[in-house]
Amino acid sequence: MASITTFRLIRCRKFEYSHIKRQIRITNGGVHQPRMSSSFPKASEVNVLLSHGSSKRSLGISTGQLAKFADGCGVVTSGDTSVMATCVSKTHSPSTSGFLPLVVDYRQKASAAGRIPTNFLRRELGPTEHEILTSRLIDRSLRPLFPESYNFDTQVMCNILAIDGVNDPDVLAINAASASLALSDIPWSGPVGAVRVGYLDNEILVNPTRHEIQKSSLNLIIAAAGQNLVVMLDGCAKAILEQDLKKAIKVGVKECQGIISGISELARIHGKEKRALEEGPRVSEELSAAVRALSEIKLRDIFTDYSHDKISRDNALNNLRTSVLETMKSSVSDLDLPRVVEAFGMISKEIFRSLIFENDLRCDGRRLTELRHISCQVDLFKPLHGSALFQRGQTQVLCTVTLDSLHSALKMDTISMLASGIKEKNFFLHYEFPPYATKETGRTGPIGRREMGHGALAERGLRPVIPEDYPFTVRLTSEVLESNGSSSMASVCGGSLALLDAGVPISTAAAGVAVGLITRYDQNKQIEDYRILIDLLGIEDYLGDMDFKIAGTKKGITALQADVKIPGLPLKIVMDSISQATSAKGEILGKMNAVISSPRMGKKNMPISTTIEVPVHQRGRFLGIGGSNLKKILVETGVSIHPQEENAYSLFAPNETAMAEAKEMISSILIEEKAPELEFGGIYTAKVVEIRDAGVMVILYPNMHPALLHNSQLDQRSVVHPSALNIEIGQEFQVKYFGRDPVSGTMRLSRKVLQAPTGIAKNYTS
Repeated sequence: MASITTFRLIRCRKFEYSHIKRQIRITNGGVHQPRMSSSFPKASEVNVLLSHGSSKRSLGISTGQLAKFADGCGVVTSGDTSVMATCVSKTHSPSTSGFLPLVVDYRQKASAAGRIPTNFLRRELGPTEHEILTSRLIDRSLRPLFPESYNFDTQVMCNILAIDGVNDPDVLAINAASASLALSDIPWSGPVGAVRVGYLDNEILVNPTRHEIQKSSLNLIIAAAGQNLVVMLDGCAKAILEQDLKKAIKVGVKECQGIISGISELARIHGKEKRALEEGPRVSEELSAAVRALSEIKLRDIFTDYSHDKISRDNALNNLRTSVLETMKSSVSDLDLPRVVEAFGMISKEIFRSLIFENDLRCDGRRLTELRHISCQVDLFKPLHGSALFQRGQTQVLCTVTLDSLHSALKMDTISMLASGIKEKNFFLHYEFPPYATKETGRTGPIGRREMGHGALAERGLRPVIPEDYPFTVRLTSEVLESNGSSSMASVCGGSLALLDAGVPISTAAAGVAVGLITRYDQNKQIEDYRILIDLLGIEDYLGDMDFKIAGTKKGITALQADVKIPGLPLKIVMDSISQATSAKGEILGKMNAVISSPRMGKKNMPISTTIEVPVHQRGRFLGIGGSNLKKILVETGVSIHPQEENAYSLFAPNETAMAEAKEMISSILIEEKAPELEFGGIYTAKVVEIRDAGVMVILYPNMHPALLHNSQLDQRSVVHPSALNIEIGQEFQVKYFGRDPVSGTMRLSRKVLQAPTGIAKNYTS
């Protein structure tokens, strides 16, 4: 009998896998591993029923089967769409930046939809715009619930496991990320629940299908915490009424509570105990009192000096901070400078907020609901299709409109197309925020996540007013030249003006405004008082508790986005913010309409689109070899030509002059001398101009484009090559005309039908 020795092997690779033991049996015949169990651990799952109009829809949340090395893992399933989210956090070396280093990555892999990526390498490359926007959406839903003193590197990764093309995975990803954090030992005050809310046929739908959301007048994602507290709002609408939007938010927040209960139940049974949060170095009371004594009076003077603008106020604060540091350094030998700076920031924030409660006035002297001064200009640059400059306080945005053919529409990537049902967009907005807009230096180049998010929000605010059947592609650019808060909403206002200046027949003008919030808490950490701020300044955004952007028309709301910096907002504050923003939006629209209120008509540089028909027999001459004629027209005139149905071609010109030049070139290409009308069945004299293997090229009249007389029509006998008949260039003979081929448009000619039959071949049999 073979001897058996048992070893314990601890596998170690790049990471330390603690206490992973496997047994290896060594016999005289070699090494054998014991048979491993083929069954996976069973996942624990809870199901949540969500109202979907008059019916119910199930949402499954599970854990325990996948990615068990992560701090937390949750899988959320709706229909046949499943999303897995994992979270991992460092337990050492906290960040000293004072900003939570949270990274959220959402990836939608082609394999989840049964597709192969379309790029040359056939693998997923960089994140798409939709992935980046969804990552920001998840981040904004999770970040407010982390403790202020938590500064450890944390990464949340959301992967689509399967997508059915019916249920959207983005909302499922928020819930999966919430479940993973709730199940982990990471300090977090969740969970949160998220739903998508639609409004179709006067009925509110929770988590509508992709087909339903395309018909819906509302597409709103709501993330909420317990006790009906709103954490995040993000969506667009087709000018939905204020009361309908408020009703949808209330229903969505209520449905989120069921998801929160399901995640909480799962975490209670299978969750890890939250790790103890070690308090980092904090500002001592003595240091805080010293900084306050040196700065409080001067801070109050700065924040109540209404003559300050952004730059002068920032300079005054920086000078005061420097003065406090210099004063304290001269009196304290071992001064902790970072703690002094932290104390100065805390005291500045406290005084800034308290002054708003005391005076109901803001640092620039405005009342809480008062707008900054607004000025508008349009038609700034004559060569452009449309341009506008929108100034609100010290926020200045230049918007330009470019119109092009529908072939220039923005093509969507495969997975985004499957998830949204949108193949291409003929309207898109590009937002640019150069560093000089805030008197800074910085990098330029590829667009960042912040710029992409702001541009997407402004685009959603304007898209509902663009006609769906507009025959051009519209590219709207918004460049922020000065920024002191609410540049994305200024982009909506400036973009609306530029569209009107370009003559785009938008249904109505649209405007946007940002709403801020200052709250005061009682001893039980409940909001006891608050102030809503209309038309937010940059410093009010930085030191405040909310940035709620709302865009819309005079009739209703087209887009909204709420970023909350506290662990949730009561519904009352959300409803008050919407009401006040609606009033401010109407006031802004009034000032915009005073400058331009309807699409401008008759601009000389407006693009033109038309359709021409090219006979089949002239198609080759029109296109040229390899499309050379079309390329020549595009280079010389800027007119693009694209085939349509049958013999039709669409022409797009940037202006009337270019169209006239292109038509003249097309006429010169297709021009022929007046050709005689050929009679079907008529007999004509053909002149050979070229000999080919397949036949001879002949003309029936001068300046005619040569036509092929095929070998099969040259003689009653079978002819392999024209040389067998001793045919030469310049030779003339009679042919019969049988019209044109209906597909190719070429002439149908025959010589053999005019020849006498050569006789009937005799059959000989033995």
